[in-house]
Amino acid sequence: MHKNYNIYYFIDKFNIKELSNINIEINLIYRNYKSSNYLDELLKIKKFCKKKNFKFYLANNTKIAKRLSLDGVYLPSFNKNLKYSNLQLKKGFKIIGSAHNIIEIKTKEKQNCEYIFLSPLFKTHKHKQYLNVVKFNLISKVTKKKIICLGGINSTNLQKIYLTKSSGIASISWIKKNGLNKNLGRF
Repeated sequence: MHKNYNIYYFIDKFNIKELSNINIEINLIYRNYKSSNYLDELLKIKKFCKKKNFKFYLANNTKIAKRLSLDGVYLPSFNKNLKYSNLQLKKGFKIIGSAHNIIEIKTKEKQNCEYIFLSPLFKTHKHKQYLNVVKFNLISKVTKKKIICLGGINSTNLQKIYLTKSSGIASISWIKKNGLNKNLGRF
């Protein structure tokens, strides 16, 4: 039985050729911590997302995400600031964030995150220690928020995600390398 999963794709630059080939509904998260001068690029991505009916989130900058009327903001696990709990947000604006453990999940709850990205689910180059399906499911029980799988997802372990209590998946390198239409169209 197939669930309807949300798919999140992290990007650090606007590549219209790459993104134009996507024919399934996704959520883009723009995450570029190296540059602070990206307003023009955000406007291009916003216009593109509106045309393709994609949701668009900006990483770690609520002020600009609100000003540009984006769909929301993504708070990385290193963001521990609790100022998000009393923000005045427009209807439909979502706060989403990532966590690696129960303590960070509780922080994301206090930040009013609707979705929490729990990572890494599988082994990655960046993290040699990973949760695996059983630990992922146990940790996800500590919250009533929707949980998204992140980390180490590839063609080999994609089917294992059906065993998790997740509402979706998020990827950076695997989607960039393999595209969104091959395996995720059935996901």
